[in-house]
Amino acid sequence: MSSSRKVVELFYDVVSPYSWLAFEVLCRYRNVWNIDLKFKPAYLGGVMHESGNRPPGMVPNKFHYMTTDLKRLSDYFGVHLSPPSNVFEAMFEKGTLNAMRFVTAVAEKEKGGDMLVERVSRELWKRIWSTDQDITQPASLTEAGLKAGLSANEVEAILTLSKSQPIKDKLKSVTQEALEHKCFGFPFIVCYVNGKPEVFFGSDRFELMAHCIGEKWVGPQPANPRAKM
Repeated sequence: MSSSRKVVELFYDVVSPYSWLAFEVLCRYRNVWNIDLKFKPAYLGGVMHESGNRPPGMVPNKFHYMTTDLKRLSDYFGVHLSPPSNVFEAMFEKGTLNAMRFVTAVAEKEKGGDMLVERVSRELWKRIWSTDQDITQPASLTEAGLKAGLSANEVEAILTLSKSQPIKDKLKSVTQEALEHKCFGFPFIVCYVNGKPEVFFGSDRFELMAHCIGEKWVGPQPANPRAKM
């Protein structure tokens, strides 16, 4: 294992199931690898628009492959992925702008930590990708916040904060930060090695990432009991 601690940033949006896989793997490996994991909630819609990328739903063959691929990945990564009844609507019509502002507001309130950001993000992923629930409405965000361990008063304050201009600006700035790294989709992972950013796209680059940061990849579910979900 490398002696110098590496900073690893995960840019993600809960609309992306592949981001959930990367999120869980990195949460497991932060107790295995010598890294400081930083969550970077951002807005995938903005990245896709600014980078000129096209979502899978716009390419029929890619969309068909994705729905099959997610079933295999669910078992391999040990993450309960069950695509919503209307995947296209959940991913491309309803959007997650309000949800990602909510997560950004949680990060702003938490200041200096990421435990609640982790819990809230996971609950939102579960709602879309495990239990087929809408996350566009305040009531759904409230339930996710409560399940993540926030009090009713805290959730109410975060919902109010999420509608403020500073939070909107913060989400835009983190999204722009990803774009400055030439991001074109999520999950997007930035590892700082000797002060230089090494970027990785997708949830299937962990072996290469480990090589770049001087660590060892031992599969999506490492044996270290502290690293399990």
